[in-house]
Amino acid sequence: MAQKAKILLVDDRPENLLALEAILSALDQMLVRASSGEEALKALLTDDFAVILLDVQMPGMDGFETAAHIKRRERTRDIPIIFLTAINHGPHHTFRGYAAGAVDYISKPFDPWVLRAKVSVFVELYMKNCQLREQAALLRLQLEQGEQPTTNGAKEPTALIAELSARLAAVEEQAEALSKQLDDSVDAAAVATAAHLERKLTGLRRALDALEPGTAPGTPSVPPQG
Repeated sequence: MAQKAKILLVDDRPENLLALEAILSALDQMLVRASSGEEALKALLTDDFAVILLDVQMPGMDGFETAAHIKRRERTRDIPIIFLTAINHGPHHTFRGYAAGAVDYISKPFDPWVLRAKVSVFVELYMKNCQLREQAALLRLQLEQGEQPTTNGAKEPTALIAELSARLAAVEEQAEALSKQLDDSVDAAAVATAAHLERKLTGLRRALDALEPGTAPGTPSVPPQG
């Protein structure tokens, strides 16, 4: 079973958290509640999240201050934050949200379909990044094993490289499909994240190609089409 992504919902009003859970339940991911900025920061100490939905107006530590703490931590600085607010004080208020590190700023009442679609993009990007990290870790581990004499039925290095290449190709195909979906997106943060993912995949592919027997560095492993 594929691991589910965690989505952090931060709001001091239980009815708002309940509404968010109802909207996002269709994504079939893990929804984690936090009723304050302090509670959200505690959750971020131990868990990894695909995206944070953060209410602006909260007693005590408000959304802007919470976001500032999140962005100062190395562990959490790259987690996308979507601000949710029931008030709209104009461009200055919105700019403050983006300056605090938000990737989006949505005023209530919002369209449930739009919110769900935005969150799903960041969940998918998070899952692709997780796959990339897993493939990179597997590559390092199996290459280290391949440097030792093959015993107990262990695969030869060439077989390991072929297997890893096939797995990487599957991730590359999914990343390409995701990038095409985002071509017309107005969400600059999502597009930038997808481009970053593609650059990581390209670097991993080059490193893998360089390990193939008889392949010079920089030489494509697949002949050009056409």
